[in-house]
Amino acid sequence: MKELYWKYSLITLILFLGYILFQQAKPFMNGILGAFTLYLLLRKITFRLAEKISYNRAVWTVTIGTLLFIVIPISLMGWLLVSEITSINIQPKELIRPAFATIDFIKEKTGINVLSESTLSLVAGQIPAIGQSIMSGVSDFFVNVAVAIMLLYFLLSGGRNMEHYIATLLPFKENNKQEVLQKIHVIVRSNAIGIPLLAVIQGCISLLGYWLCGVPNPLLAALFTGVASIIPLIGTAVIWVPLAAYLAIIGDWVMALVLVAYGGIVVSQSDNLIRFILQKKMANIHPLITIFGVVAGLPIFGFMGVIFGPLLVSLFLLFLEMFRKKYLLDHVS
Repeated sequence: MKELYWKYSLITLILFLGYILFQQAKPFMNGILGAFTLYLLLRKITFRLAEKISYNRAVWTVTIGTLLFIVIPISLMGWLLVSEITSINIQPKELIRPAFATIDFIKEKTGINVLSESTLSLVAGQIPAIGQSIMSGVSDFFVNVAVAIMLLYFLLSGGRNMEHYIATLLPFKENNKQEVLQKIHVIVRSNAIGIPLLAVIQGCISLLGYWLCGVPNPLLAALFTGVASIIPLIGTAVIWVPLAAYLAIIGDWVMALVLVAYGGIVVSQSDNLIRFILQKKMANIHPLITIFGVVAGLPIFGFMGVIFGPLLVSLFLLFLEMFRKKYLLDHVS
C-alpha cells in the first residue's frame, strides 16, 4: 500500500506540475515546436558532421547555419512582403468606383446599407484592435524565433542521449517504440518540407494566371495564394475568388470568368494533386489525415498545427492499431 501511495502520488505531482509548465509555455509553443521540427530535420546532418569535427563544434555550426540560412532569410521574406504591401500605390478613384458598386449591389440585394453610421462606427472601433494584434504578432514572432534557436542548440547538444531518454519513457515494447519514433520523424519531416514546397509551387502556378488575367500586383497576389495553400479544404480559393469578384465588379467580366476557370480547374486541382503526390512520396499517409490534422491542429498549436496536427491524427491511429493487435486480436485468436 505504501509503495502504491508513493507511485500514484508521484504520478499526480508529475501531471500537476506538467500542466502548470504547459500553461506557462503556451505563448512560446510555436518556438518550441519549431525547434523540435528543426531538430528532426537537422539531427542526421549534425551527427555526420560530428564524425569529422568535435560534437560541440558540429552543434554550434548547425545552429549558426540554421540562423543564417533558414531563420534570417524567412524573416527577410516576411519583411519584404510587408514592405510590398505598404508600398502598393492605390489610386483612390479606381478603388472607390468598384467599392461603391459593391456597396450598391449589397444594398440592392440584401437591403443592408454598408455605409450606415452604425456600420462605420463598428469598423472604426476595430481598427485599433487590428493594429494591436499586428504589433503583438510581430513581437511574438521574434520572441518565438529566439526561443526556437536557443532550444534547438540544447536539443542538438543532447542528441542521442535525449532520444534514448525519451524512448525509455514510452510505454511500449522496443519494436513499438521504434515504430512510434519513426512515425514522428517521417511525418514532421514530410510536412516541414512538403508544405513550404507546396506553397512555392502553388504561388508559381497562380502567378501565371494572375498575370494573364491582369490582376493588380500579380506577384503579391501569388505570394498570398502560396500562403493560403496551407488552409485546409478552401485553400487558395480564399485569394483567387475575391480577385475574380474584383475583376467582375470593375466590369472586366471576361477576365473574371477566365480567372474563375483557371483558379477552379488549374490552381485548386493542382493543389489537391500536388498535395497527394507529396504526402504519398514523403510520408505515405492518406490526404484525409493531413486535412483533418490541420483542422484539429491549428486551434491547438497555432501556425505549427499544419505540421503537428497531422502528427496527432497519425499517432492516434497508430496507438489504436497497437491496441487492436495487442489486446483484441490476441484475445480473439
